Amino acid sequence: MVTEYEIVWHGRGGQGAVTAAKILTEAAFYEGFKGVSAKPTYFSERRGAPVSVHTRISRNPVRSFSNVLNPDIAVILDDNLLGMVNVTADIKDGGLLIINSSATPQELGLDGNFTIAIADAFRSSESAGLVVQGNVLVSTSILGPFIAASNLVSVETIRRALLNKFSAKSVEQNMKAIQLACEGTRIYRPVQRSMAVGSG
Repeated sequence: MVTEYEIVWHGRGGQGAVTAAKILTEAAFYEGFKGVSAKPTYFSERRGAPVSVHTRISRNPVRSFSNVLNPDIAVILDDNLLGMVNVTADIKDGGLLIINSSATPQELGLDGNFTIAIADAFRSSESAGLVVQGNVLVSTSILGPFIAASNLVSVETIRRALLNKFSAKSVEQNMKAIQLACEGTRIYRPVQRSMAVGSG
């Protein structure tokens, strides 16, 4: 039984990768994980610059707070980052890659011994009205495919974490975005991708 999961979040400044990681770690604590941590790394202190967050959730107290080098799960808030950061190079065999995108793994040029979960978090947030000054917020909707593909947290514990951060009205908007993204998640496993490529 796996007792600790290491997660890396890749986004751009202002997209909410740090917020998403913090909500996830709080929800994981409510799920019974005793150790949780979230450590951001900024490549440049400006909006739109790449940012990563290194997260650990463990059944035991977390002893390491260094950057995650070989994640069990990698979460991509912006699929344009795939051309800038090699997010798949260090994912553990059998790991999970979660991407905010409307494309397929083939269209994104992705392959490897890991499961890929894709959801259009941007559209889910837009449909839920999570737009501020023209910016669509995906910090919560990206948790939809995380719930759908990881089985580590539930809708209920995510809601509980959101209630500590937002007003009741805002929680409902965010939960709508999460539900839409969760329901729209497409999961591609390695064997299925290989069959799709070979079936022509």
